[in-house]
Amino acid sequence: MPAQPAALTCLVQHNASLRRYNSFGVEARARWLVRVRAPAALPEVLARPEWAGHPLLVLGEGSNVLFRDDFDGLVLKLDCQRVEALEGTRECHRVRAEAGRNWHGLVRWLLEHEIGGLENLSLIPGSVGAAPVQNIGAYGVELDPCIEAVECYDLERGQFAELDRADCAFGYRTSRFREQGTNPRFMICAVRFALPADAPLVLHYPGVREELEALGFREPGPREVSEAICAIRRRKLPNPAELGNAGSFFKNPILPVAQVEALSRENPGLPVYPAGPGTAKIAAAWLIEQCGLKGLRDGEAGIADSHALVVVNHGQATGAQLWSLAERVRDTVQARYGVRLDPEPTII
Repeated sequence: MPAQPAALTCLVQHNASLRRYNSFGVEARARWLVRVRAPAALPEVLARPEWAGHPLLVLGEGSNVLFRDDFDGLVLKLDCQRVEALEGTRECHRVRAEAGRNWHGLVRWLLEHEIGGLENLSLIPGSVGAAPVQNIGAYGVELDPCIEAVECYDLERGQFAELDRADCAFGYRTSRFREQGTNPRFMICAVRFALPADAPLVLHYPGVREELEALGFREPGPREVSEAICAIRRRKLPNPAELGNAGSFFKNPILPVAQVEALSRENPGLPVYPAGPGTAKIAAAWLIEQCGLKGLRDGEAGIADSHALVVVNHGQATGAQLWSLAERVRDTVQARYGVRLDPEPTII
């Protein structure tokens, strides 16, 4: 079948509003917004001369980005959403999902096909293509061990490429894709997952077993764990459709064990979690709450009443106002505890 012309595989908007494309709901404009329906069209789309030399931002569902200002360049969204089961083994399910698929939609697809392993990542906002960028994780499960490979378009070489898990340089809430900023080399087109057929349920994270018991699930499976995780998230985190936010705004700091031990002696009750040899992870939400900042509001920008990690837009806050509030939180925590909080969202 001959390739379709770019006009049929993409939609171009000039001076486009990005309000509906970011979960904070802040107003920002892009010089161009291009929605691509099929990755095969990328070489032709990206070769157009009008945006040569301008910065490029690849945007998923905008659930992990804060626009402080307009974007004087090209914002590109991939709308491809296909999911398919690949040939696997008795021990492993293999699944391929295209970048534009909603993340929670993928988790639901897996559960409908009786494939477990990602149920603890239920209801995380965003798209499949954005998940490796942030290397998402929640409730005791991290994404990167579940990834077999990431299919990309290599902007530097002008060709499609495939990166296996080791090539993606995954770390805590980061990857080689996150470090690209607005000068990306790799654009994620699809993700391939390898999920053990007998993946054990992960129930040790605080609150998960209690939620399962409250829901009456005495012998839970992946579907029931997903339901419990969704219930917890809905209770703790505001719905972006009702109160603009990007979920957890700050990463949990990972620090040398000696520093964490000193902080724990000075601050009884500080939640501490293992994080690898010589390091430990502490709860950023606890630090913020101890500083009296939970529920803080400055005009239309605020911290959620239900969760100290969530920066919220109460209505008409600008991206600059939300960032100013986040900096205030960061500076207050650092002054009191000597710990710097780093943002999870990409700040544009």
